[in-house]
Amino acid sequence: MARPFRFGVNLLTPAPAAEWRATCRRAEELGYDVILVPDHLGMPAPFPALVAAAEATERPRVGTFVLNSGFWNPALLAREVATTDALTGGRLELGLGTGYVQAEHEAAGLPYGAPRERVDHLERTVTELERLLGSGDHVPRPAQSRVPVLIGANGDRMLRLTAAHADIAAFTGARPGKASGTLDPLDAEELDERVARYRALAADRAEPAELNLLIQSVAVTDDPEAALRPLLERRPGTTVDQALALPIVLAGPLEDVVAKVRAQRERFGFSYLTVLEPFMEAFAPVMARLREESA
Repeated sequence: MARPFRFGVNLLTPAPAAEWRATCRRAEELGYDVILVPDHLGMPAPFPALVAAAEATERPRVGTFVLNSGFWNPALLAREVATTDALTGGRLELGLGTGYVQAEHEAAGLPYGAPRERVDHLERTVTELERLLGSGDHVPRPAQSRVPVLIGANGDRMLRLTAAHADIAAFTGARPGKASGTLDPLDAEELDERVARYRALAADRAEPAELNLLIQSVAVTDDPEAALRPLLERRPGTTVDQALALPIVLAGPLEDVVAKVRAQRERFGFSYLTVLEPFMEAFAPVMARLREESA
């Protein structure tokens, strides 16, 4: 039986308190299950933003999507996680990744390192968090017995780490681009291979993880070509049909977009979808229609 859908929105824009709370309340009104924040310089600081989001809302869970582990010392991060989970009443989901923007690490005066070193640090962070937060002696204590962990992954070693430790396996649907800090989308066949690799690595899990996909573009429209023009301009040689087929792109009439979401849950197992803040309103009718069909 297919896992029920969950939907998250990743809020990217810093805002004064009243505006931030209004945006979070609007996300709740639209039906989002999780209010998320990223971990990039120039965007909201994750943990205070999530505490404010929880105070402004009643139903949604809150989460990081995703922390750049290179920004964080594991012991200090454990304190942040436990405090935030306690202050949000046990609504926290902890998303972790290696980070992929070298310029941000340099601006923060932190080492970026080779891919292997970044994965090493993430692995140490995950195992140390499990040790610290799993100990009854850790102070402060989180509200949940286990704060759910999401890991964003694509490469083999990251998928292995995700299979071993994550409650939620998040697929970016993209790989690092040639230019630092950029991502190139995976086509459906490439994503098929990555999900299959994860499933093989996770075959011995007692409980299957929830599978997440980050959607990069949403447009409910009768003119998808116009909506996709910025993407096509960034990727010379990509046709409209090729762009529409990308798993991270949802564009077209409402029924077509809803059908694609359902088909991707069937094909890949993605029951938890995250959209970016600019598409929060555009995705709302898709959520509503999917929930009507499931009722």
